Amino acid sequence: MIKLPVRRMAELESVGAYRIGLNESYRSLPSVYLAFMTIWFVSACSWTFNTYKNRHLQTNNLQWTLASVPLIKALQLTLSFLFWYSCFHLQICSLWMSFGMYVTGVIFQTASFVSFLLISHGYCIMCERLSVTERRTTASLGCVFYLTLVGYKASVPYFSVLLLLSYFISFYVIFHHISQNLLVLRHQLSFIDDEDIHAMHDAVYTKYTMFKKFQGAMQIVAVAEAVIYISMDDSSENYWIRLLIREWAQFCIFVYIGWTFRSRDLAPRFSVMPTLKSKLVVPPIYSIEMDAETFRDFTKHEWHIGVVSNRNTI
Repeated sequence: MIKLPVRRMAELESVGAYRIGLNESYRSLPSVYLAFMTIWFVSACSWTFNTYKNRHLQTNNLQWTLASVPLIKALQLTLSFLFWYSCFHLQICSLWMSFGMYVTGVIFQTASFVSFLLISHGYCIMCERLSVTERRTTASLGCVFYLTLVGYKASVPYFSVLLLLSYFISFYVIFHHISQNLLVLRHQLSFIDDEDIHAMHDAVYTKYTMFKKFQGAMQIVAVAEAVIYISMDDSSENYWIRLLIREWAQFCIFVYIGWTFRSRDLAPRFSVMPTLKSKLVVPPIYSIEMDAETFRDFTKHEWHIGVVSNRNTI
């Protein structure tokens, strides 16, 4: 056993389990972590139950993917609570507990950004699954973000610059795809209004509203991340207040995004989507009525033409 001063959880780099001289400014941390652990755990259970209950209403692969984010966050907060509780009440801090806090924190941030990338691509909104290129891009950005975040947390030289670059690329990709999807949906809405196709209007408008809300949420995330890393303060004084503000902001953002993309009874044709996104514009479909004699003389084989009878379609 050795005596070491308590530093912030991301800066604990000692080995084994050790007794420490406690800084009283950290005494509120167990209560803060316990409160947020409870909140995130209840949120994770509610999200999972709602997704399972409404599984028949829509294709909810996206919702099951998003369910992992609050579960990872709840695990991180559980480890944080146990670590600080044992420090103050048992006078022993475990290396493995602090390492678990560190790893789950990095995984949570990575899973969050991967989820944002999936939503921005329109996964289960604009298409049933991503193309090979989109999957590779998402996986590559996730791996790069994870590695740069690990290096930054470990105080490796120059990794703060690499993390800043990783943030910039990730946000650029997210906002670029959101803008593309909004442009496509606006064109679809204009076409629906011009052709007077009211059956698809509610479904397309719902998707458009989702992406607009998500775009606003991602702008808030970008500003929040910038404020956190620009105004980084290593002092222990009032650290629990800064932690409280950061956790509340994080929770509110995820509640807003989760509520927007939750499983629910959507517009009737919301789930009508292509398997993969396509850059081709589908031409309008018209119905033409003609008698049998005119139909026999009609030789435009490029068109898909049929005559509907009472028994079948020719």
